[in-house]
Amino acid sequence: MNPLRSLLGRKTAGTLLVQPRSGENLPKPDQPVFVIGDVHGRLDLLERILEQIDVTIGDFDMSDPMLVFVGDLVDRGPASAGVLARVHELTTEFPNNVACLLGNHEQMMLDFLDAPVARQARWLRSGGAQTCESFGLVVPSDPGLVDQAETLARDLKEAAGEDLVNWMRQLPLQVRSGTVYLVHAAIDPGRPLEDQSARVLIWGHPEFLKHERSDGYWVVHGHTAVEEPVFVEGRIGVDTGAWKTGCLTSAVILPSGEVDFLQTG
Repeated sequence: MNPLRSLLGRKTAGTLLVQPRSGENLPKPDQPVFVIGDVHGRLDLLERILEQIDVTIGDFDMSDPMLVFVGDLVDRGPASAGVLARVHELTTEFPNNVACLLGNHEQMMLDFLDAPVARQARWLRSGGAQTCESFGLVVPSDPGLVDQAETLARDLKEAAGEDLVNWMRQLPLQVRSGTVYLVHAAIDPGRPLEDQSARVLIWGHPEFLKHERSDGYWVVHGHTAVEEPVFVEGRIGVDTGAWKTGCLTSAVILPSGEVDFLQTG
């Protein structure tokens, strides 16, 4: 069964494990929100977490849930091509219920496609070589050569396809639901949420993890790998280094303020 097909299906209700904590500001989205952390080419883990989400939606009789990927679908792991295809499929099939944010690794891939000679070294060192290989391409031994870099970019565009590349270019930088604000990396705590730069949202900010939020919003993010998911001081972090640890995390955030985490591994 295609995960999320049970959006209107299963009818067995239950109770999540993590209850609202009294006396605290709680994240309250407009609908149940599932947030998947950085996948980084681990299609095997993605399918497992999608199945857990699908079961949870049905078992807890959730109405109109939202699924958000925080970005960094590609690089490092062995199956970036498959991950991109899977998430593209989900956002296309369920456009009102599934969204994917632009991560810095997607941005690096797009930068390479646009300027292969200038951008190839950084991206390939950051896991781009594995992404190219997942599309069936052979990474040249010296991609710094102009002709080899341009050839690799041309071959990658052809292997990925125009539709997929255009989809990546249109990925949003942020998604908001109620008091839950979803980004890939961070926000600048010194600026209003509606006045954030694209670079901060994608690449992070040095002060982001140092300040407790006081505006009633909760920022959900990936990008910064942690051993355990974070739920503290107005922040929910869901990047548990899946490509390396085998642990892919999804936060479950309910309008009631309840929060729980699903994990592989």
